[in-house]
Amino acid sequence: MWRSRESAHAARIDRLTAGHRLRRASGQRHPVEDFLFTYYPFAPAAIRRWHPGPGVRLAAGAATERSGWRHYRVVGAHLELDHAAYLGARGDTVRFVRDLLDRTAGRPAQLGCFGLHEWAMVYRLPADQVRHHGLGLRLGSAGTDAVVEANPLRCSHFDAFRFFTQDARPRNAWQPTRATQVELDQPGCLHAGMDLFKWSMKLAPGVASELVGDCFELAFELRRLDMRASPYDVARLGLEPIPVETPEGRASYVGLQREYAARAAQLRGRLVDACTTLLAE
Repeated sequence: MWRSRESAHAARIDRLTAGHRLRRASGQRHPVEDFLFTYYPFAPAAIRRWHPGPGVRLAAGAATERSGWRHYRVVGAHLELDHAAYLGARGDTVRFVRDLLDRTAGRPAQLGCFGLHEWAMVYRLPADQVRHHGLGLRLGSAGTDAVVEANPLRCSHFDAFRFFTQDARPRNAWQPTRATQVELDQPGCLHAGMDLFKWSMKLAPGVASELVGDCFELAFELRRLDMRASPYDVARLGLEPIPVETPEGRASYVGLQREYAARAAQLRGRLVDACTTLLAE
């Protein structure tokens, strides 16, 4: 039975990474879909590798195929997670992830940022210094700057805030740092939702790969939403822009943000439960 789970996971990840792998072979880049492979340090092959999670023994040749895999041990003709070795190496990570995600889940979702972090990343930059300058800005540089100046910036996530331009940073409601991430991450944040993929990979092989796949797929969808609400002209990539500079666009963004926050909450809960199980055992 585990072979079918392994095959299903591999097929799912192959589907999600197909475009990236083709572009990588030809030296091309996609400003939306390749982001997860530069923002997070995980190659498709690592995401594709299937793990059953703790408490599961694999038979039928697994001991031969995977005996050299880190944090596994051979028990007779079977293979299983070496729980003691895993916690010895990853225990601090498991505790940190559980604390971060548990505290994030305990806060109310804040839905008033309107995705303006991407706008703050290009605020007052010369056109040739904009990260995705090949796409162009829907409203041009002056129009983009005007949107930032007309709306409050409410970004609570450090890994988004750290890319703000120097002129945009003082405009933000908070000044997030890595040290304050546990205090500031909140469940309505798109980047906090994308990060569930990062945490699931950092917990591997201590969590089942199906959970990793669910987090990875959500991260892909959140990245598309992130860029649809950005100042970039993503229509040329086949994406429908969300004009958050308008009341209608902001309402649309908040509706989608709320839907994705609910999905992220379920995955966050599953990761917290997985951490609790690992530490309890």
